[in-house]
Amino acid sequence: MGVKYPIGLRDAGRNVDCGTVCTGYRVNPHARSLATNRAHSVAFLLTEPHERLFEDPNFSVLMRGAAQALALQDIPLVLIMAGTDAEQRRANEFITAGHVDGVLLVSSHSGRRGLISEIIAAGIPAIACGVPLGFEKKMGYVAADDYEGALDMLRYLRGRGCERIATITGPQDTSGGIRRLEAYRADRGADFDERLVAYGDYGRQSGARAMRELLERAPDLDAVFAANDIMAAGALDVLKTSGRRVPEDVALAGFDDAPVAVTTTPQLTTMRQPFERISEEMVRLLLRLIEGERPAAITLPADLVVRESA
Repeated sequence: MGVKYPIGLRDAGRNVDCGTVCTGYRVNPHARSLATNRAHSVAFLLTEPHERLFEDPNFSVLMRGAAQALALQDIPLVLIMAGTDAEQRRANEFITAGHVDGVLLVSSHSGRRGLISEIIAAGIPAIACGVPLGFEKKMGYVAADDYEGALDMLRYLRGRGCERIATITGPQDTSGGIRRLEAYRADRGADFDERLVAYGDYGRQSGARAMRELLERAPDLDAVFAANDIMAAGALDVLKTSGRRVPEDVALAGFDDAPVAVTTTPQLTTMRQPFERISEEMVRLLLRLIEGERPAAITLPADLVVRESA
């Protein structure tokens, strides 16, 4: 009777007998997938337009960190862009067809709940970056403490003597955008003034547009807290054009500690999100979820980074 080789092993090119130690063999990943009923890959699902991947370096930091953490387990990371309805449909078909074992969901918007609900309904293990609005009890996540981080920044600005503090918000269909605005409202209390609030989408152009709106409505403002550094950089462009000195006339602060924070003049005071730690924790929770554990949530602190802009 002929020798039967274990599934996933290839003969090194010579005859072998049962019990013989064989060299030159390698695992056949396709056969391994059939044996374990797993794809042995993980999706990095980014629900943003393609240009945001290149405009916002935080996404690449998260993706690199996740890829490095997964590489330690010999698991490849598959990037899936799903910024449009058609892309979300294709993403759902790909993910639910079993091509990946789990999903790292980045930048979840409440307006895209259909995709998240379909992933949950299909039983696909998934961990979100940030709180998945509407699915907090059904999907695990790793998030920076947006609320306390924003409060810390606002306390810092008030401690510098700023009184007319305006804010440029993030999109109000994301947990970060919502929680940072909630913190601003709470900090202002009875002094809250809607004229000092302008809405952005995390893009640089929206930061510039919002800054122009604020200067028109409240030319006496003495500080601006932008919900991310990219919008703060756009606001800085407008402040310079208007003749305002930063920080002498207007203190300016952002959130994230993105690379752009150290390329502006002056460099940006900001709240640092621990993106490397966030990506590592997302991978750790996802792998445990794939192994059958229950979803878990982690909230990490953001740290104040003081530079020249405030």
